[in-house]
Amino acid sequence: MKKKIVVSAVNFTEMGPASIFRDALRYLSASLSHQFEIVALVHRKTLFDIPNVTYIEFPAAKSSYLLRLYYELVSFEALSRKLKPYLWLSLHDITPNVKAERRAVYCHNPSPFYKLRWQDVIIDPKFALISRLYSQLYRLNIKKNDFIIVQQEWLRREFELRYGMDNVIVAHPNICIPPELIEGDSSKGDGRFRFFYPCFPRVFKNVETVLEAARIMERRGEVDFEVLLTFDGSENRYARRLVKRFSNLQCVRFLGTMERAEVFKRYKQVNCVVFASILETWGLPITEFEQFNKPLLVADLPYGHETVGSYSKAAFFDPTDAENLANLMSAAMIGSLAFHPIEPRNVRAPFARGWGELFSILLGAGVSADGKGEVKG
Repeated sequence: MKKKIVVSAVNFTEMGPASIFRDALRYLSASLSHQFEIVALVHRKTLFDIPNVTYIEFPAAKSSYLLRLYYELVSFEALSRKLKPYLWLSLHDITPNVKAERRAVYCHNPSPFYKLRWQDVIIDPKFALISRLYSQLYRLNIKKNDFIIVQQEWLRREFELRYGMDNVIVAHPNICIPPELIEGDSSKGDGRFRFFYPCFPRVFKNVETVLEAARIMERRGEVDFEVLLTFDGSENRYARRLVKRFSNLQCVRFLGTMERAEVFKRYKQVNCVVFASILETWGLPITEFEQFNKPLLVADLPYGHETVGSYSKAAFFDPTDAENLANLMSAAMIGSLAFHPIEPRNVRAPFARGWGELFSILLGAGVSADGKGEVKG
């Protein structure tokens, strides 16, 4: 009888977190389903078409945080007793009350480490509340885990200092885009230079710096460019504020939220990605866009440097200086952008490059990065 791996992410339906969930299930389906029974706790089954996975859906999980906490702290314990998993991996931050031989939590939400400004509370009160709440939710049950997983070294240090943990794994996402989604660069188009910032509108995404840079460029008389954004003002108060404030800019297009496949299509159509966020656990669009071999403009912050790694077509900007960004955007348009030399940074153990190495650590002796071997129980 196969041992079970349970992966829980009942709150993930969009953008980067959902992408990571699907990538994890694809790896498990392809590499470990011959050895383990894979069970995924999801918001809705219809969001997934990955084979060799048993899906259990929780469609009400996003309706309230109280219900979400009920699942994590009460309901999942009964479920775990029924499933009897070897590994229970929670992909969404909160450590659940469950019974399993091995337990791990993947902490991807950086909001507890964000220094709130008073204007953030006014513009996005929900985010302000969540950032304070998550600081305590991370603490809840955290010492019951065999492993805590984060994506970058700076976040590991925060968990070690704030929560006193010594079992934190740094796991870099392993993003592999199918070649057919990369081939066929269509960025020539009508001659306009297109910048793309794919993000959900949250205050820490710092979209206003990108829009202020666009305004500076327009005032200089630069017209042959566009800035494409993945929101349209319907998402939240922050988005509505940005659309209202910058709706007079001719160069800006508010496209609305996108599925991942549509984001990939845009990567082929644009000339440069701008990533201005001031707080990230990784910065998935950076890694994705590197595979298209085009220029990147990234916030000059520790997460940005760690994510960019040794990519040779990246330049960094002060995320508080719109004029600095405008100058770099102008340079990118005329092909004179000076790329910053990058040296790969060594990450101390435990460290996983991709899902194979991560699950080798989580599952213990007997399982290699390619999923071969036998788990001793």
